[in-house]
Amino acid sequence: MAQQAYVTETADGGSGPGGPGSRFRRLAHRLSAGWRGDPRVWRRGVVLAVLALLLALVMLIHSHIPNRVGNLGSLTETFLPWLGLAIPVLLVLGLIRKSATALIAVLLPAIVWLNLFGGLLSDKSGGSGGDLMVATHNVNAGNPDPAATATDVAGSGADVLALEELPASSVPVYEKALASTYEHHAVVGTVGLWSKYPMTDVRAVDIRLGWKRAMRATVATPKGPVAVYVAHMPSVRVKMQAGFTARQRDKSADALGEAIAGEPLARVVLLGDLNGTMNDRSLNAVTSQLRSTQGAAGSGFGFSWPASFPMARIDQIMVKGVEPESSWTLPRTNSDHLPVAARVKLDTAS
Repeated sequence: MAQQAYVTETADGGSGPGGPGSRFRRLAHRLSAGWRGDPRVWRRGVVLAVLALLLALVMLIHSHIPNRVGNLGSLTETFLPWLGLAIPVLLVLGLIRKSATALIAVLLPAIVWLNLFGGLLSDKSGGSGGDLMVATHNVNAGNPDPAATATDVAGSGADVLALEELPASSVPVYEKALASTYEHHAVVGTVGLWSKYPMTDVRAVDIRLGWKRAMRATVATPKGPVAVYVAHMPSVRVKMQAGFTARQRDKSADALGEAIAGEPLARVVLLGDLNGTMNDRSLNAVTSQLRSTQGAAGSGFGFSWPASFPMARIDQIMVKGVEPESSWTLPRTNSDHLPVAARVKLDTAS
């Protein structure tokens, strides 16, 4: 009679003598054995440790990096989250060098980065709640298909939609494409606002440019009036000789901050391309008064530019007197920016 062989699996899912858990322990034992008794384990990797400490220092004192030379401080703050990519690189190099000093030093920038940005890694969204959905999109003046872009953003379901970088030749195209979704709209210079609710007191906001790239309107929502600002801050440039040039952007941000400070309505929503992140101290005149919906109720960093490989959130939705419920980026259009959207709760008393 043929004999049958039975193989009994261990209850720990393969951590027995030949299981993957056992192999991992053996590997860890060999690695640690190579470090034990090595007197150089603390002397190696001093350069890596210094680099780790410098990285932590830059993240800690980023607000004190001067802007006098090429706006270096603002440039650093624009891409500040990306400095975290250096941490795993230093960690791997420390392991290769078998340097306990380097590995301990890497803990410092890791802690600093988590303190600055760890809160953005979690999903703070309140779901689909809220009284009002808003969206904003820099549609790109050279957009090859403005009608398709308008259809895409209108399909988001936003109650209030702001568009920036509108060339005069394309405004009729956007107006026609959005007419069936939004009964009310206004265009001021190169920015426009479309709304499902009536708008009054529409006017340009002087951001000291010499031409119109910002506006304000009162939107009569079912929950009461809301002041909605739309702004497109001047672009910034990185030049070999001048560095990160943003002087005009900074002046315009100060002017926008003054306008918002003088706003008589308690509920304010700012939509637009600010050409700067919430970390950029040059936007303090605006960011000190308003909350970012992404920071308060978003999931992740919400990077919006460039659309092909988003590296920074320069398109912002910011609020005062209302409660952010959720915030996110919308699918890519024909623009070089991603649209961004948010849901906010207007009735904050309940």
